[in-house]
Amino acid sequence: MELKGMIPALTTPFDVQGAVALDRLRENVASYNRTGLSGYLAVGSTGESVLLSREEFDKVLATVREMAAPGRILIAGAGVDSTAETISRIDVAASLGYHFALVCTPYFFKPQMSPEALAEHFRRVADAARIPILLYSIPQLTGVAIDADLAGRLAEHRNIAGMKDSSGNVELIGAILASVPESFHLMTGAATTVYPSMQLGAKGAILALADFLPEHCVALYDAITAHDPRASLEMQRRVLRASNRIVGAMGIAGVKYAMDCRGYFGGPVRRPLLPLDEVQKREVKSLIAALVPAGVTT
Repeated sequence: MELKGMIPALTTPFDVQGAVALDRLRENVASYNRTGLSGYLAVGSTGESVLLSREEFDKVLATVREMAAPGRILIAGAGVDSTAETISRIDVAASLGYHFALVCTPYFFKPQMSPEALAEHFRRVADAARIPILLYSIPQLTGVAIDADLAGRLAEHRNIAGMKDSSGNVELIGAILASVPESFHLMTGAATTVYPSMQLGAKGAILALADFLPEHCVALYDAITAHDPRASLEMQRRVLRASNRIVGAMGIAGVKYAMDCRGYFGGPVRRPLLPLDEVQKREVKSLIAALVPAGVTT
């Protein structure tokens, strides 16, 4: 399975009692199946992965696999601080038929997470994994980044297929792409940098923005792959404010409320995350209205 295109970082729906709402997840994936999205990332950071139990993790992965349309790329967010637990979670993903496992940098013992420690972790995971793994660098959440030198060294491993870089640093993406072979698939996780990242060689994006603006994300990808710079720049500029304000400033609560505004099920976040206040909700509605004609839902 070639890793490319626009892939949403799926949210995990909860009901009013706080339980995982698998029926709502089924509805969301069924709606996304009717779009041009290339696949799905289940239980990534946008999926509130660190707030789920292991049992919930297993059930969400199984539900997304059950509902995904044929031909969609399936990625499981399997990375946790423990190397052994990461491998165990990848085993579940492999058994379900996922194509890739996304493995974030361990971060709890941050002072000890040297490049050598990170390299050892990723290599042990890749050695044991029954499906290819993707490195995941999101330093704004973990405080631990994968630099170009480490990415280049890890790209030599036969079972490390690519990387999701959510740093939003285009210069870093260029440096990483210069240090890895062409067969290494880099996806950006920052909606604000899709166009420049793909110009440098990224294969696409894995985005929270695609949870509530999938058609805009697909249009951006299509314009870039059609080598239409005017349309690419126009679409990139159109999504900038929504990405910065809803995804960047408001986080998962903003993403979920924006989904509700578009006719998907966003629903509540899980504590300690807090819901949006009324001022934030009005801002989200205004941003969505500027991008989507009145009366248009999913």
